[in-house]
Amino acid sequence: MAGYITDILIVEDNKELAGLLEDFLKAEGYSVMVTDSGRDALELFDGNIIRLLILDIMLPGIDGFSVCQKIREKYNTPIIIVSARVNKEDKLNGLILGADDYIEKPYDIDILLAKIRGIFKRRYEDDILIEQNLKIDKKRRCAYLSDSQLALTGKEYELLLLLVENKGKTLSKEWIFDKIWGIDSFSEPQTLTVHIKWLRQKIEDDPKNPRHIITVWGIGYRYE
Repeated sequence: MAGYITDILIVEDNKELAGLLEDFLKAEGYSVMVTDSGRDALELFDGNIIRLLILDIMLPGIDGFSVCQKIREKYNTPIIIVSARVNKEDKLNGLILGADDYIEKPYDIDILLAKIRGIFKRRYEDDILIEQNLKIDKKRRCAYLSDSQLALTGKEYELLLLLVENKGKTLSKEWIFDKIWGIDSFSEPQTLTVHIKWLRQKIEDDPKNPRHIITVWGIGYRYE
């Protein structure tokens, strides 16, 4: 299981351009990693979950076409090639190797951002639930806090998802227990209290004074 989930990996050997793009993307709320090496990019894919790759072609060592081909052999991650190589053959080669789009440099940042938003909307809107620095990947049934994966049991994951999907609503203990453990479960109602405690230890800065999983005395819990 990968240790980190990152929205966008930028592979670009022009440090100034990479830094500007990184700033724009972070301002849009994306988590970003940057490298100027095709080899490093491949290693990052093996150790992390990356949701979109922005890839230059002219890289030292392994070029962008080779990176694109190797990524596509193992992953279905969307790939946008951005390159100063603008001839038809290069564009066709990139698309044949599996890139989802090929954008010429210099590019209009607003157009690139629009393409990125479109990809995230089509591919991830229903799979990823984001609440501040907490991300829940419903497809993989896992969660990340500040991009670091949380070590959750199955029931902890289900409980966290239920709370976040009902953000701002006070949920009764009985309703939560029925949803997570089932009305015919042999588990004791105290099990819910224990799981709430465990979740707070994993997502709260101060578990004894929680700011997110709030106890509503006499009723149940609410996620803020």
